[in-house]
Amino acid sequence: MNSIPDVTFNDGQTMPSLGFGCWTLSEKEAAAAILSALKIGYRLIDGAYIYGNEAQMGEALRASELKRDEIFLTTKVWNADQGRGKTRASVERSLKAIGVDQLNLVLIHWPVPKNDLYVETWQTLIELKNEGLVRSIGVSNFNADHLERIIGETGEVPVLNQIEVNPALQQTELRAACAAQNIIVQAWTPLGNGRNFDSAPIRDAAARTGKSPAQIILRWHMQLGNTTIPRSTNPKRQADNLDIFDFELTADEMSAIATLDEGVRCGPDPLVFSGD
Repeated sequence: MNSIPDVTFNDGQTMPSLGFGCWTLSEKEAAAAILSALKIGYRLIDGAYIYGNEAQMGEALRASELKRDEIFLTTKVWNADQGRGKTRASVERSLKAIGVDQLNLVLIHWPVPKNDLYVETWQTLIELKNEGLVRSIGVSNFNADHLERIIGETGEVPVLNQIEVNPALQQTELRAACAAQNIIVQAWTPLGNGRNFDSAPIRDAAARTGKSPAQIILRWHMQLGNTTIPRSTNPKRQADNLDIFDFELTADEMSAIATLDEGVRCGPDPLVFSGD
């Protein structure tokens, strides 16, 4: 298995290009799954308060016996916690739950335009970064206009935008908008719930390389320049998801996968989602 390449943020910090996502992991299974991932070689753990497993993240980190500076930790400010006071309390709560003094990355989980608090929330994350509680700050599920607004009103460019990207939802325009601002794209639901596993472009690339459909799609992300956070509780699949750095897709294979884009989401639309 090859080592995971790092990417460099626009603030100079670095992050592994492939990490382990904690979404949908129950309290019962989270600690064991995260510990397994760390033992296999993952060094980026992506969590969020709303996932309900931050304490288990901390339990796994301590059980791994890895040094704190070996692990990149992400969490997110949930929709109901937006606004100056609530955002600060949310980050402090996450630090306490995980049991660390500093988070590598904190994201605004969703813009929630109807509440119009994401600029204020962003300003608070800037303050928390300046105070040293957070090393880098970014956003999740932000469209181009949301990005333009927070940058225009604060002068602070997010280091990362975590958005849904997979072969059926390739987000070409939004990825280009992020690239223009030197914002890293991180794909959630990177495998699209497997809906393209049996498509000809994925199947043909898998046959040529001897890799699985999941490995083909994760490699596709890497070659697009995305970072990503696949999730599995199965140690073999966790290992397989890391085993994507010893081959490349051809230009023709990348072009064939591009034809799978249907603009169809697995998750909510950021324009309307509030999580109420």
